[in-house]
Amino acid sequence: MIKQIVLATALTAFSISMAFAQDLRMTVWTGSDAHLGMLNDIAEEFESTHPGVTVNFETIPFSDYVRGLTLQLAGGNPPDLGWLLESSAPIFVDAGVLLDVSDKLRNDAAYNFSDLSQSAMTLWQSSDAIYGIPFSTSPYLTYYNASMFSSAGIATPNQMVKEGSWTWEALRIAAKKLSDPANGVYGFQSPDGLGYDSRIMHTLIPIVRSYGGEAWVNGKCGFDSPEAIQAITLYHQMIFDDKSTVPPGEQANFFTGGAAMTINQISRVSNLDEANFEWGLAPLPSGPSGESPTIGQAAIVAFARGQNTELAAEFLKYMTDTKNSATMAQFFPTARKSVLEGDAFLNSNSAFSAEQIQIVADAISKGGVLPSHPAYPQIEAAMRPRFDALWQADAVIPSVMASVCRAIQPLL
Repeated sequence: MIKQIVLATALTAFSISMAFAQDLRMTVWTGSDAHLGMLNDIAEEFESTHPGVTVNFETIPFSDYVRGLTLQLAGGNPPDLGWLLESSAPIFVDAGVLLDVSDKLRNDAAYNFSDLSQSAMTLWQSSDAIYGIPFSTSPYLTYYNASMFSSAGIATPNQMVKEGSWTWEALRIAAKKLSDPANGVYGFQSPDGLGYDSRIMHTLIPIVRSYGGEAWVNGKCGFDSPEAIQAITLYHQMIFDDKSTVPPGEQANFFTGGAAMTINQISRVSNLDEANFEWGLAPLPSGPSGESPTIGQAAIVAFARGQNTELAAEFLKYMTDTKNSATMAQFFPTARKSVLEGDAFLNSNSAFSAEQIQIVADAISKGGVLPSHPAYPQIEAAMRPRFDALWQADAVIPSVMASVCRAIQPLL
């Protein structure tokens, strides 16, 4: 009888534990061991105060991320949380698929919602609703191979910054001098080598803005403006005239020594863990319109049709509180003012000097977020085949950009 009671008690306890067991699924686009290690550490701390909860991070490659996430949502198998880019924010908000977490965040004094930069929150708020919290408000910066510059006796980007001569034209000249395409070495590589595909905007917008152009403004396409054409012509000449930029189809990689310069965010610094060269970090070059730092933004969101909405909102709050924002800032600059302005941020990543992290903070304060639009997926789909014509040596750039604008103008 006693054994039966003990067994019954054990079964009851097991049933209760199973009832409270919850798996949170969160989609991300990183496959970096350093990033995932940090995220798992945060998740383990959350799990320790939420018995029965397990957080699982699912990586969808960046180039397939929006498509993969959309398929999950459409197929009735939404994750509980996910990362979301600035370009996707308007359409996901308008579609009603994001969970409003305003009550969870605003009603918790310890969360300190007012510490979040309101300019950084623009895309993620609608009236009183809050649909996401930026975990990364990260500017694009210039990584450079200092060893290559030193060997060639060329002033580095940071030296040119101090001289006031760090421009896109100066980058072009340096890239040409540092290129040796016959041996697979180039002066410049687009972000992640995807500048002809999923990172066209990340490649072109920093140049276009520094020349006074824009992708679109107030519902009007700007890619065919004289300023944009001048900027894009410079980049085209680097690829096909100077042969100083990794061309379509080539795999030369800055992070393994195959290019002298690239532009990217600080989250990519983990790619330099095994680098066999000295490297440096500088602001983006300026153009005829001066400096124009460009920021890529990503937020943590919870999905309205997820299986665990209450718990997902709780984990979103936990991941973006002051403590964890400071932790993630080593790779993903936060929207929290107190973290950005503190000494801890300047020393948040041992791979960077305090001076280099200050470059990041300065760019955040001056920069503009990459273009977004409620119809961005359709705009991107319409643009990409037109941009394909740009990556030809004999491309007539004004005609190509006019075709881009004709394709996207009805969507704007």
